Order: sequence, then C-alpha cells, then structure tokens
Amino acid sequence: MPTEPPERQSRIAAIVIIVTFPAWMGVSWLGGRMGWDASYAILADLAALAAFFWAMVVLFQVWQRRRKNEE
Repeated sequence: MPTEPPERQSRIAAIVIIVTFPAWMGVSWLGGRMGWDASYAILADLAALAAFFWAMVVLFQVWQRRRKNEE
C-alpha cells in the first residue's frame, strides 16, 4: 500500500486539529446552553482527544520520516 507524501499528511493533520478545536468548543457550549447530559460532554471530549492524538501520531511519523530522509 503506497503511503501519502509527508506534505499531504501534515496538511491533513493540521486540518484535523483546526477543525476539531472549534467543533469541540462548540459542542461543549451548545451542550451547556441546551442542558445536555454530562455523558454527551464526555463523549465530545473523548472524540476530540482521539482526533488530537491521531494528528499528533501522524505528525510524529512525518517528523521521523523527514529526519530519516535527511541522514
């Protein structure tokens, strides 16, 4: 399976980070305003953490690949 170029992977990870943060804050704000159960807030927090973790793993892999290619 061919891997995507590091530039594309970095761009996708950046987009995930940029979209996740406002979406996470928006869901938290909306849940507070509408009186949603706390379990929905926990679900939103876990989804955001998963997205951030995925993006960090991808960026770490890109960084490692670039370091290896520079040697």
